[in-house]
Amino acid sequence: MAAFVAHTAVATSPSTIAVLRVIRRKATFRVSCSAAVVIGLAADSGCGKSTFTRRLTSVLGGISNGNSPSDTNTLVVGDDDEATVICLDDYHSLDRAGREASGVTALDPRANDFDLMYSQVRALKEGRAVEKPVYNHATGRLDPPELVTPPKILLIEGLHPLYDERVRGLLDFSIYLDISSDVKFAWKVQRDMAERGHSLESIKASIEARKPDFDAYIDPQKQYADVVIEVTPTRLIPDDDQGKLLRVKLIMKEGVKHFAPPYLFDEGSTISWIPCGRKLSCSYPGIKFSYFPDTYFGHEVSVLEMDGKFDKLDELIYVESHLSNISSKYYGEVTQQMLKHVDFPGSNNGTGLFQTIIGFKIRDLYEQIFTERAASPALATIA
Repeated sequence: MAAFVAHTAVATSPSTIAVLRVIRRKATFRVSCSAAVVIGLAADSGCGKSTFTRRLTSVLGGISNGNSPSDTNTLVVGDDDEATVICLDDYHSLDRAGREASGVTALDPRANDFDLMYSQVRALKEGRAVEKPVYNHATGRLDPPELVTPPKILLIEGLHPLYDERVRGLLDFSIYLDISSDVKFAWKVQRDMAERGHSLESIKASIEARKPDFDAYIDPQKQYADVVIEVTPTRLIPDDDQGKLLRVKLIMKEGVKHFAPPYLFDEGSTISWIPCGRKLSCSYPGIKFSYFPDTYFGHEVSVLEMDGKFDKLDELIYVESHLSNISSKYYGEVTQQMLKHVDFPGSNNGTGLFQTIIGFKIRDLYEQIFTERAASPALATIA
């Protein structure tokens, strides 16, 4: 696929800023973009949305370099309007001071403008440019709006992409990153202490203050997702409390249009596989893969699971050769992508592997939809 373009709010970590750059662009429009493919990515703060987005941009065309003017939040990857990433924090209806005065968190729906979110996502899906609001994470205030032009792929990521039924109805595909409390705490400590200078006590207090709203408004969204990436502590070591090994599930709904769930060895079977040996290096306690059918919030799903971590990432190709329906374009493309971003969080475990595979599935879904629209021009517009 050609170059990839992304628009979102001010980057919230130095690692994101280092990867994505900001530019202001004039409005453009192409007939081929008259109906965008809309993807929703939901997760709590600090749960890997930025890393997932970086992996997806790489799959869709790569990341450009350049300077970052301070007057815009438009993050650009590549040269053309192939895709756009919008951070839904931009639809906060209350700034930081307003939330503090009202006693609500950003997770509370009352602090967000879902009417505007819906109307602008719909407009972009229909091929119309919008003046999107901008939430400034550094100041906690709402900055002047910025122009966002219609892309071919629109990724909306944040706390609430699946909360509002109207917005949910615009999505062609959706993902929820479900990180267990123990893992989430470890990740937030690493990010907020190292990158933002927060104290351990302030991080604990923030998590506790947000938990009721997370349970009420964010966590329930996973029932609507087409794919859930669930991350929990390992089961390979009894009572492990180090958090260095992760058990990751890729939970995939059956029957989703344009999405064929990846599988291990034999589609529809129940598989337990310990691949360590001559073809895959594994230090204690090893690696275990599983694949099985299940139900999730009343939906039939297929589940891929990886517990443990890779010692030598280049040996991932051995695992890749046993996976099917991963929508790669050539043998070894998953391994190549993982090696390309070995410094990304989760590159030695199932989070990176499954995020990369879902990136390929999104690319494939986009290509299927636009092939259909090219064959039937009437499908390129929305009624």
